[in-house]
Amino acid sequence: MTFAKLASIIKTVAPIMLGTAVYAFGLLYFIIPNQLMEGGVTGVTILLNYGFHIPVFLTTLLLNLPLFLLGWKVLGARQIVYTGVGIGSLSFFLWLFERMIALGWFNPFQTEHDFILASLYAGVTLGLGLGIVFRFGGTTGGVDIVARIWGRRFGWSMGQVILVTDVVIIGSSLLYIPREKILYTLVAVFIASRVIDFIQEGAYAAKAFTIISDFGQEIAELITKEMERGVTLIPSIGAYSKQAKHMVYCIVSRQEIRQLSRLVKSVDPRAFVIISDVHDVQGEGFREI
Repeated sequence: MTFAKLASIIKTVAPIMLGTAVYAFGLLYFIIPNQLMEGGVTGVTILLNYGFHIPVFLTTLLLNLPLFLLGWKVLGARQIVYTGVGIGSLSFFLWLFERMIALGWFNPFQTEHDFILASLYAGVTLGLGLGIVFRFGGTTGGVDIVARIWGRRFGWSMGQVILVTDVVIIGSSLLYIPREKILYTLVAVFIASRVIDFIQEGAYAAKAFTIISDFGQEIAELITKEMERGVTLIPSIGAYSKQAKHMVYCIVSRQEIRQLSRLVKSVDPRAFVIISDVHDVQGEGFREI
């Protein structure tokens, strides 16, 4: 194995391990001490912990191992290898944090009244951890593997499978925890999903300008000169006028929106301008690929 190949693997594995560490911390610091819930296989491990006091790290490993082997057989090694990394590191960090709590190295956040605070912080922590794992191509196993296999065999989307299993598992938790805790859990799940989306789409949000004008060439030259931004000219034809013109497409940061708008209006006050949200911009002038 070459050094470049090894470095590439480390750049992927290290963030996955970091993400599972954050996720494990959120489970043991916010979720379990306040008797909240989670979906998927993690939810099953939490239920077993509530009902029979079985360590979470142990059930996480035992429940995910057969699913991982099944996924390896059905999906192939290429699609499942980083899932194995996620499962292994999640089990390790759950064991590590459980030991640290048992030794009194830190005390979990436990409240008897302010559960909304616990659910908010739990959602942010779990979403941050899972978002990092997903962004670098890993998963924490469990329902993700089942969803991929089920989707390949029966055509269900991953979202459908995960939603159904989460409803069943969280609904089953009514046997062990009060109804209001389920409602707080839904708050945590919603916050986590928003944080995951934020990390997946990228923390850097930019704006895309689509400019339709009879002076497309002049606008493009002015943007290049004044703002030093790349511009694309797209040949277009007006459906009503039948006239050929250039449509200008340009990506800028949020701070440059007003400047670009002024430049366009200075050349063509009647220009038709569409401003769209863009996430995770990669390339020259933005984030490195």
